[in-house]
Amino acid sequence: MSANKMRILCWNINGIRAAWKKGFPDWFSAEAPDILCLQETKAQVEQLDHEILHFEDYKCYFNSAEKKGYSGVAIYTQHTPLNVQNGLGDPYFDSEGRVIEMEFEKFVLFNVYFPNGGRGPERVKYKLDFYDALFRRAESVRLQNKRIIVCGDYNTAHKEIDLARPKENVKTSGFLPEERSWMDKIVEMGYIDTFREFNQQPEWYTYWDQITRARERNVGWRIDYFFVSKETRPMVTNAAIHMQVMGSDHCPIELQLAL
Repeated sequence: MSANKMRILCWNINGIRAAWKKGFPDWFSAEAPDILCLQETKAQVEQLDHEILHFEDYKCYFNSAEKKGYSGVAIYTQHTPLNVQNGLGDPYFDSEGRVIEMEFEKFVLFNVYFPNGGRGPERVKYKLDFYDALFRRAESVRLQNKRIIVCGDYNTAHKEIDLARPKENVKTSGFLPEERSWMDKIVEMGYIDTFREFNQQPEWYTYWDQITRARERNVGWRIDYFFVSKETRPMVTNAAIHMQVMGSDHCPIELQLAL
């Protein structure tokens, strides 16, 4: 990528060690993004092979959950960041390894694996509390005149167009009214869903349930996003979903920037 253009890819890979055995390195090498944000890495750094930690000319940064085989995020970057922070500074959230905040010259990138509320009301509350804390942090950085990008698995489909079966899922975590209203709140705060800036079509999804083989029928959910602050929008030249890429129950998403 030329010096004034940048490609950022984002993917919930559902286990970095599993993905590595399913052709992930070949895909990564062929795509060669400037920055790759991963969620649900499911590994501690000491469990990872040398090749995973030293892939080509990328620097890599991991934030793992305390619990083994659970959650976790990582960023691979060809550009040296000015600053890197793991977590939100609150043990209530940070034990689950869900956030890497990375500052570059032109923007601050948040790579986030938002909680899943599927285990009951207390996890829905945790998820909404996490949304609050994450965007409080993003807003505090934004107030320093920084451009903000928040990418990752949000674990919520925002609108009916964003999932194959909205009516059947109104009582399912991931499409609950209180979760969707939080997505509305993000938009009201001045954050933009970049994919919808370029594509208003239905049937574009980023996650499919593996148990029901939903991907074969494209019965999916769009729950992975690049949201940017409105100040960042002029830099955005394209956003895409790579639905053809296999290897996880999610597929990669992309953001293109002109710096």
